[in-house]
Amino acid sequence: MKCLVVVAHPVADSLCHTLAHAAIEALGAAGHEVAIEDLCQSGFAPALTAAERQSYYRPPYDASAIEPQIARLLAAEALVLVFPTWWFGFPAVLKGWFDRVWAPGVAYDHADDYGPIRPRLHDLKRTLAVTSLGAPWWVDRFVLRQPVKKVLKTALLGTCAPNCRFEMVSLHRAERLTPPQVDLACQRVRRALARWR
Repeated sequence: MKCLVVVAHPVADSLCHTLAHAAIEALGAAGHEVAIEDLCQSGFAPALTAAERQSYYRPPYDASAIEPQIARLLAAEALVLVFPTWWFGFPAVLKGWFDRVWAPGVAYDHADDYGPIRPRLHDLKRTLAVTSLGAPWWVDRFVLRQPVKKVLKTALLGTCAPNCRFEMVSLHRAERLTPPQVDLACQRVRRALARWR
């Protein structure tokens, strides 16, 4: 498959980058075609421009500043997102990637009456989200009710790529992980990707 790996962490030797490298190696070893979108390293600007926002409802969407990112998303049959969960949400750069790249005319179309949107990412078949959290698992699951997973599965993929199979690997108490635990986390990522055909 054509796979897009999106990494959203500013520190090059972070846990997220270690996990991203494991994903990239596993995909390459399985014969998949891999494109990498390292949002922080590339200096991706997360804020919508005025022209982009104005064209959200007055098509066509102004994609002039982000054509390469849109092309990579549209070419992808599978998506791996690797990011930290901060304050039980996406880092700003990843949220901005969704805001700017998953745009009308790209990831979806507005209904004529601004009712439910119509999906456009029909070629996207698999998504794996890999995230690190400082919180324990029970706070994410029972107190906050997994907000990041809900947004990814229901709001983004559910509306823009409804035929996409979604899986998530969450690493809780990430600051406390020992090197052997990091190795086990990388193995979890590899096992998840080994099922991709």
